[in-house]
Amino acid sequence: METPNFVFFSLLLLLTSSTISSAQLTRGFYNNVCPNVEQLVRSAVVQNFQQTFVTAPATLRLFFHDCFVRGCDASIMLANSNAERDHPDDISLAGDGFDTVIKAKEAVDRDPNCRNKVYCADILALATRDVVNLAGGPLYNVELGRRDGRISTIASVQRRLPHPDFNLDQLNSMFNSNGLSQTDMIALSGAHTIGFSHCSRFSKRIYNFSPRDRIDPTLNLQYAFQLRQMCPLKVDPRIAINMDPVTPQKFDNQYFKNLVDGKGLFTSDQVLFTDARSKATVNLFASNEGDFQNAFVDAITKLGRVGVLTGNRGEIRLDCTRPN
Repeated sequence: METPNFVFFSLLLLLTSSTISSAQLTRGFYNNVCPNVEQLVRSAVVQNFQQTFVTAPATLRLFFHDCFVRGCDASIMLANSNAERDHPDDISLAGDGFDTVIKAKEAVDRDPNCRNKVYCADILALATRDVVNLAGGPLYNVELGRRDGRISTIASVQRRLPHPDFNLDQLNSMFNSNGLSQTDMIALSGAHTIGFSHCSRFSKRIYNFSPRDRIDPTLNLQYAFQLRQMCPLKVDPRIAINMDPVTPQKFDNQYFKNLVDGKGLFTSDQVLFTDARSKATVNLFASNEGDFQNAFVDAITKLGRVGVLTGNRGEIRLDCTRPN
């Protein structure tokens, strides 16, 4: 009869230790081993960003997908067979995000003081901050010290990532399970201001929403017809649409203004405005960019603490795409 109690206690211990571990992240983690790590990462990110804007949304989405599955441990980078990145929810992650981390790791390792001393998980966190800033968003401090995970499985992604048709309860439940509040969730959704999506992710909203309404009634009708033009029924599956039709290459609060106008691309976007419980926050962020940016910095800092490996768990990966 003692087994269930022991299992419960072990689980409690595990949860407690993973919560405490995030407190061990620190801004000056590399001060004594690689003091210029932030400049090295940024220079590589700038180079990628100048080649293609996709670097920004791709890196930001990569960080989010990494942290929500097994915590922020760069397990999304691992390229073994049946890895996280092979899951249908991850298959659409743009290669530019992976490339940014790999290039930044190469830049760090070219410095003899830094070679094989900086975690891939931290490089991804720093690169995310840099792309947000390069796209016009806030420049914020990043806590460091996330060790790299050794395991990446396709199964671990199942039911860990939000879907475009989620309602507010489903969104809150998923974000709460990662220690993030409703306000955090809404602020992080604001990253869709520079996002893009394949037509298949929202085609139901513009063609066959329900037996009564072909077009989702919460969708701005004029916008729905624009989307139909960009996404005809037999569209090339590689075609991608900007999630913010107004300022798609600027990290700003336009996403929230779009929601007020009925121009949220996903159901999970528009529900933030149509659900009375989240509407006030959307209105606040739509009318005050500073409030959105402050909330985004708080939220992405908390996101960066999810399930991190510290102490002697994990490793410093020599190659970000495979365990040592």
